[in-house]
Amino acid sequence: MPLDAYADAPDEALLALYANGDRDAARLLMHRLTPRIFRQAYRMLGDKAEAEDVTQEAMLKLWKIATEWRQDEAKVTTWLYRIVANLCTDRLRKRRGNASIDEVAEPEDGAESVADQMQQTTRSDALSDALNQLPDRQKQAVVLRHLDELSNPEIAKIMDVGVGAVENLIARGKRALASVLAKRKKELGYSDD
Repeated sequence: MPLDAYADAPDEALLALYANGDRDAARLLMHRLTPRIFRQAYRMLGDKAEAEDVTQEAMLKLWKIATEWRQDEAKVTTWLYRIVANLCTDRLRKRRGNASIDEVAEPEDGAESVADQMQQTTRSDALSDALNQLPDRQKQAVVLRHLDELSNPEIAKIMDVGVGAVENLIARGKRALASVLAKRKKELGYSDD
């Protein structure tokens, strides 16, 4: 029988037809259900290959129980979603080594902790304040060298001075910064080590 003849048939009727040997009904049911249960498995597992395995395993279970299916028990999709959920849960447990969810460590996100971010902000603000206390030429030389990472000859061209003058400005600026920031060493989280 052509597939379009079954287009409006409910899943349960298609399963019954398959149980009686109708391969076209099975093919249509598989095309109808497989994308849905794959999406469910993928959402639960987050892994395409595992989701494909679970989808295949769930469909095999459906084909095996087809001859015993009682339409009054449950909808095929409800039964299948439950099977997929159970299969995914089993795989997730195996990944965790059967640990309870409370025992599984949170994944590292790679971001700095809030305390580290606050420390970095405090340090950045302190450096800005200290730089603002320098004479303009020293500040410019230090910023160009250490924040913008330009070479001394490049800075000399920008500031229209010799390389020796740049070195002198940077050295004096760094000494002044060290003096200002030394007073805030403990606040900024630096030790004498």
